Amino acid sequence: MTPTTTLSVIVPIYNEQSLVHASLSRLRVLGNSPLLTSIRVIVVDDGSRDQTPTVLQQFRRSLEREAWGAKFVWQFVRHPRNYGKGKALRTGLTLADTDLTVCQDADLEYHPQELLGMIPLFLEGDVDAVFGSRFHRAAPQPRSLSPHRMVNGFLTALCNLVSRLNLSDMETCYKMVRTDLLKSIRLESNDFRIEPELTIKLAKRGARLLEVPIAYSGRSYQEGKKINWKDGLKALLAIFRFAASSRIDRNASP
Repeated sequence: MTPTTTLSVIVPIYNEQSLVHASLSRLRVLGNSPLLTSIRVIVVDDGSRDQTPTVLQQFRRSLEREAWGAKFVWQFVRHPRNYGKGKALRTGLTLADTDLTVCQDADLEYHPQELLGMIPLFLEGDVDAVFGSRFHRAAPQPRSLSPHRMVNGFLTALCNLVSRLNLSDMETCYKMVRTDLLKSIRLESNDFRIEPELTIKLAKRGARLLEVPIAYSGRSYQEGKKINWKDGLKALLAIFRFAASSRIDRNASP
């Protein structure tokens, strides 16, 4: 009998009125996997100030008309103000009740099709987390190095140094983790610092971590990309902070 599993997809959203409907619609591909018996989609509107809330209402109404199948369960949450991706992820995690959990950005840079190749790794081996790498040697590569990629490479190398990992893309959105492990980790970051924090704390917990290549369609700042050089500096400081921190287990005393 083929083993199966369940998946929670947390979708943090902030000011993505033009893309959010298409981004959520892409998740339909997950229903094609015979390895998934249940898919919980947790949409967290992180205090959007454009028309994103209106678009989300329209999408929720469309769910009543369209047949997504019995596998899908949808939940929608809204923060009263913008806190950041880390806070949205932490909010969504409180609602996750499946075997596995992953984050899905709402900007069309990552396609959920890539998640289908990550799921079997949990079923075939003793794995705690799988990272989808945009810069893995087997992933499709752009012809030129962008400043964003160079910064990511530096941050990844530094994170590898302090965590004794061998990653090619620490900042990837696609970090699929066993939910019970993820819930047991004390996560503190509200913004993009959640990426190095989670990576370092997984390493400190001795998580068995694999990395697989994924395709990626990056967008420019003119197209709405939100992460910037300030986030890079914050991530740099976060690496040193969490490398020195012993605050790992959620239930441990402060």
